[in-house]
This record gives sequence, structure tokens and C-alpha cells, in this order.
Amino acid sequence: MKNARPQNTEASALDKRNCSKFSGTDNPRHLRAIAFLLTRPALIAELRRRGLEAPCVRVQDRDRDGFPIRRGVYHFTVGDRRALRSWMDSR
Repeated sequence: MKNARPQNTEASALDKRNCSKFSGTDNPRHLRAIAFLLTRPALIAELRRRGLEAPCVRVQDRDRDGFPIRRGVYHFTVGDRRALRSWMDSR
């Protein structure tokens, strides 16, 4: 398949190749994206590991620099809200 994800060995080889090419950046836009990617997805991943779905919807937007982007907006499902309410009530 053309769109198939690479196997683990292929993915790790790609990661190593990309890592060796990255030489850093002073661009504020790049730095914001790096900070965002290092922290926020990890928070969503942790909530998902704890049992919430927290799906993401992509919406058209503009970034701080005025460039068009497709921003991800996370939200709780009805089941997530019930689980959260139950958890909050038991605290």
C-alpha cells in the first residue's frame, strides 16, 4: 500500500535521519511549535491512557503570524463528561 505506515525499523531509521539533520532554530514561530508539540499532546495522551476519549476536531484558523493553519480542538465526549462528573462527585 502506498499510504501504509512504515514498519518499526523503517520508522526508527527515519527518526534517526531527521534528527541528525536538525540543527536548531532561533525562529520564534518554530520555537512556539516545538514547545507546543513537546507538552500539550503528552497531556492529551495521558488523559486518554486514563480512560477518556478526548477526540480532536481540525478547524481552519490563523496562527500568531497570520498564516492559515488547521488547528486541533480537543473536546470531551458525552461519555467523558459523565466519567468526569462521576469522578468529581466522588472526590
